[in-house]
Amino acid sequence: MKRRLQEALLTGPSFFWLLTFFLVPTLLVFFLAFRPADPYGGIGAGWTLETIKALGRSYYLAVGLRTLWVSLLTTAFSILLALPAGYAVARAPERHRKTLLMLIIVPFWTSFLIRIFAWRSLLHPEGLVKKFLMAVGLAGPQTSLLYNTGAVVLVMVYTFLPFAILPIYAAAEKFDFRLIEAARDLGARPLQSFLRVFLPGIRSGLLSAILVVFIPALGSYVVPDLVGGPGSEMLGNKIAQRVFVDRNLPHASALAVVLILAVVAPLIAIVLLRRKEKPGVILSEDA
Repeated sequence: MKRRLQEALLTGPSFFWLLTFFLVPTLLVFFLAFRPADPYGGIGAGWTLETIKALGRSYYLAVGLRTLWVSLLTTAFSILLALPAGYAVARAPERHRKTLLMLIIVPFWTSFLIRIFAWRSLLHPEGLVKKFLMAVGLAGPQTSLLYNTGAVVLVMVYTFLPFAILPIYAAAEKFDFRLIEAARDLGARPLQSFLRVFLPGIRSGLLSAILVVFIPALGSYVVPDLVGGPGSEMLGNKIAQRVFVDRNLPHASALAVVLILAVVAPLIAIVLLRRKEKPGVILSEDA
């Protein structure tokens, strides 16, 4: 009983925090999605399914698919860049690792908005990137580097790349690199040993990197708002518009429900995958 009481005292504050600031607000959002909108920006009386049905319009389907596509691209590019970076840092001499890790987290020392505006300056028609591309013949005077989906993906990859590198490095640091040497001795090519030995060995870190990039990317709205055009709007932008501009809280809640389900889906997929691999175990302690 004493041990159970100690466990309850230790976990109680965390459960209370999650219940108060996560579960209750999420349930309120779900309930608001089934309430009618008030013409004056409030919540109407009664219940309705019209707000949910409105999400089936082709316009919202296009925004949802664009959100999913941009998030997948951001995750894919981030992982492709983070894998060699995490591998290199883990293989670096011990005296250089702290310096390399510091260089990875240096962007966090600067305000997020300042970094986004810096990218706007770089991608501006009179910016350095445009001038360089024109000088080497890769862009013309009419080429636009801003206000398109490519700019959104580029800046989002830059934003989330450190989040992908750190968990991959954490897993790679614990990896026994003698296994790669053994694979090479048995005739495996460098790429084969990397794909068939190293990647399965850091699977937990790789899954964590995918989640910590994909989930925030789904809800991103600042980057599309500042560097994307009208054709680059994502669900986060529509939610912000419904809340601050249209004052349609039920509609914003319905869109938020879609986003919540999109976030929960990969988490459930990971849990089911882990259960299939290790029956009776939901998540390993290093996940």
